[in-house]
Amino acid sequence: MPTPAFAKSIATVSLSGTLPEKLEAAATIGFDGVEIFESDLLTFDGSPADVRRIAEGLGLAITLFQPFRDFEAMPDPIRARNLDRAERKFDVMEALGTDLVLVCSNVQAHAIDDPARAAADLAEMAERAQRRGLRVGYEALAWGRHVKRWRQAWDIVQRADHPALGLIVDSFHTLALDDDFTGIAELPGEKIFFVQLADAPKLSMDVLSWSRHFRNFPGQGQLPVTPFLKAVLDSGYSGPLSLEIFNDEFRAAPARLTALDGLRSLIHAEAEAGYGPGLPEPPVCDGVEFLEFAVDDAARAALAALLVQLGFRHAGHHRSKAVDLYRRGGVNLVLNSEEDSAASEHFQMHGPSVCAMAFRVDDAQRAMARAEALKCLSWRERVGAGERRIPALRAPDGTLIYLVNDDPAGDDPAGRSIWEDDFHMLPGGEEDAAAGALTGIDHVAQALPFGRLDSFVLFYRAVFGFLPDSLWELPDPYGLIRSRALVSPGATAGRGVRLPLNISESRRTATGRFVGATAGAGVHHIAFSSPDIGPLVEAGLAAGVPFLPIPANYYDDLAVKHPLDDDALAALKRRELLYDRDEEGEFLHAYTDSFGDRFFFEVVERRGGYRQFGAVNASVRMAVQAQLREDRWPERYLD
Repeated sequence: MPTPAFAKSIATVSLSGTLPEKLEAAATIGFDGVEIFESDLLTFDGSPADVRRIAEGLGLAITLFQPFRDFEAMPDPIRARNLDRAERKFDVMEALGTDLVLVCSNVQAHAIDDPARAAADLAEMAERAQRRGLRVGYEALAWGRHVKRWRQAWDIVQRADHPALGLIVDSFHTLALDDDFTGIAELPGEKIFFVQLADAPKLSMDVLSWSRHFRNFPGQGQLPVTPFLKAVLDSGYSGPLSLEIFNDEFRAAPARLTALDGLRSLIHAEAEAGYGPGLPEPPVCDGVEFLEFAVDDAARAALAALLVQLGFRHAGHHRSKAVDLYRRGGVNLVLNSEEDSAASEHFQMHGPSVCAMAFRVDDAQRAMARAEALKCLSWRERVGAGERRIPALRAPDGTLIYLVNDDPAGDDPAGRSIWEDDFHMLPGGEEDAAAGALTGIDHVAQALPFGRLDSFVLFYRAVFGFLPDSLWELPDPYGLIRSRALVSPGATAGRGVRLPLNISESRRTATGRFVGATAGAGVHHIAFSSPDIGPLVEAGLAAGVPFLPIPANYYDDLAVKHPLDDDALAALKRRELLYDRDEEGEFLHAYTDSFGDRFFFEVVERRGGYRQFGAVNASVRMAVQAQLREDRWPERYLD
């Protein structure tokens, strides 16, 4: 049975900016409350009462004041001072309008290893808090001096046995230690005063540094945050779900973008744990129905010429817009030069580029309902009389993602395709003599600004249910590129959706240049799937397709790495093909040179159960593209 949604909260330390800016971002995105982190309050040019007025004006509850450090189990002279400190914190809490303070376990070297003493101290603090209508929550820090695990903290709370003292649990502190969280479900829910959620990549480093710099939102990392949350909610906990994220990249990112990711992560985590109002099931994605390119007249002519060299046919013209369809086999590419359109706006910002992707899904309306529940923006394009309105949403970079029902009857009772409704199909446009040459779009790689990878991972994971692959590090001649692919469940050769996402700190790498040249994120290259790549590439080379010339040294090395006979190696070399294999199968692929230094194409053949993307060959591709770019330098800049 669906349950009411839990209130959603975020710690101010999770966002960039001044305290008022953080509060405004959290409220605008839709959070119900905020944790006030002490350092944000200390640097605020105003009183705690001013913070309360700002929050109330924005409709935000102040859910927690934190942290209160190094309190319990200290020697007697310090104990008295700590109780005085607590009273001053209570003054601040009253002014802020919050009734809960977080006390984290002591890290001081002279803290006493005595749970009974810790319980007595916290009981005294809770008694003083209760007199003022306040509460105290105790949390085990993963690097605490004597209390590191939630069971230790719970033991102390039980010993104290005070109604104003409860437990605060934090997913990072528990999961970073591989602590068994299942017992949390057996706790009395009313004694869990607060829950904080954070994910993180799995890193080999000290837990304090890991926590202070590399936390991220649930669904962006590799920790089992959802099972942890389910255990908490199974206890009967009914308070807010809150985010406490320490992340260097988040601190530099626009606060609203970070807040949106945060709220999306909480909605998704709540639903995955089986609580709240729930979400519609993720769509089943069968593949990419089409890619849409934003072009002007000159770019349209040049791109169309390249597509024809690649064997594409001009298959149709839109009934009411300056939009053309090019098709080969199972691949549909749309060239949009319509003025006063989303594509035109995209072109003005990014130049010739992919402005939209269309995913084939089992139920477009259900997919849109899920996306909107996860705070995605929908898009409604202008349509002419009798034309199809295709549901669409915005990706984090503004790219449109159209949702096309895999079964045409889901869109049109007569079972007509979107192409029949919206395009004047040219003779032979519904057929292709070389239909078997390309079976579909194998993958669409995107270049992202540094610091935005986690945002895109969360988007595709939460909205579409895509599964993240392992992170790869790819050497470019001018730096390092980090790549992580999101793949739809059950994807096979020619079917499903694969989206490699690439970032780079260096502005000189292929990814860095793309992001700089196109003013942000975008599709970097498009890979077409073929069941027999050899003849296709040979025909392309004969037609003048600018496939990358692969150095002879690559093939010499290939002969050492893989058990390929001389004839196979010669065929690869003659066709400028790259090769990889794993325990499941083989992978052959060829790249074109870039189109206007914007994007490029790839043709791939998957044999057997090969699931990767030929990442071992990426350095060769990037080196050749860099060399070609240098060779063109005089032509481009000295003409």
